[in-house]
Amino acid sequence: MTLITWPLATTLAATGGAAAAAALWFQRRRRYSDAASVAAAYDRWTSDQLLERLWGDHIHLGYYRSGQWWKEDFRQAKTAFVHELVHWSGLDQLPAGSKVLDVGCGIGGSARILARDYGFDVLGISISPLQIERARALTPAGLSCRFAVMDAMALELPDASFAGVWSVEACPHMPDKQGYADELLRVLGPGGRLAVADWNRRDPADGAMNRTERWVMRQLLEQWAHPEFASIRSLQGHLQGSRFQEGLAISSDDWSAATLPSWIDSIAEGSRRPGAILGLGPGAVAGALREAPTILLMHWAFATGLMQFGVFRGQKPGTPAVASSEGH
Repeated sequence: MTLITWPLATTLAATGGAAAAAALWFQRRRRYSDAASVAAAYDRWTSDQLLERLWGDHIHLGYYRSGQWWKEDFRQAKTAFVHELVHWSGLDQLPAGSKVLDVGCGIGGSARILARDYGFDVLGISISPLQIERARALTPAGLSCRFAVMDAMALELPDASFAGVWSVEACPHMPDKQGYADELLRVLGPGGRLAVADWNRRDPADGAMNRTERWVMRQLLEQWAHPEFASIRSLQGHLQGSRFQEGLAISSDDWSAATLPSWIDSIAEGSRRPGAILGLGPGAVAGALREAPTILLMHWAFATGLMQFGVFRGQKPGTPAVASSEGH
């Protein structure tokens, strides 16, 4: 802990139960080793339903128009994020019935919104079998929304088979950022719209990490099965330089300010819904304590500019195809 500056130490102290949390935290890291390690991490997060009971359908960050977590509803901010990204990316310009792929769909919250509110024919994929099982269980009959276990680095899908590709906070788990970008664009068809959101590190060209930042970055990678973070600039370069780019122009933006309140609000939600944790027993309490330090480190990293929340959009030339009722 000698590498932690006073503001960072103050932030970590706010977790409460510091000794117990620290012991769990250091002993149960989820280091990335391969795709199976990511699947195992998400299977564990899904099996006890702690995150679902606390956060609802979405485990991605929320969009806070006020920039203040105490002024907005936690779950509504997560739903607002989906609509903001749909509108910003132009995905809402696609006609109803368009086939949309959700890469890294979690338990299907965003996919269900895309199908229900925009009329898209959605396929959500995750490398976690338990996430897909839960996504299917939560999806009402009749909604044009299906789910499959699949590796985003090797999509088992034809070229140019989707009018829209959506991927939120999946890139940090990808060992080959160019390969990830290539797969997203390979399956995007003519006239198709791309919508990507990512946790990004500060670009090295904008300043090398100091000693404290290097320590924090190592924790952010090792605690949640991340091989590496791309910067906004580098991921935009991977997308723009893909061999499947086909005339698509990529633009990006930084949504760090609008999403930053999510981290503290994620912890505050536990105090607002104590039954969600206590009702699952002592293991859930230990699990919540175990995640709190990483959440607070994420907040510190995004607040200080070590991390940024990048969003990316683009449209391929041509006219998008509309899916038939036969599905994928």
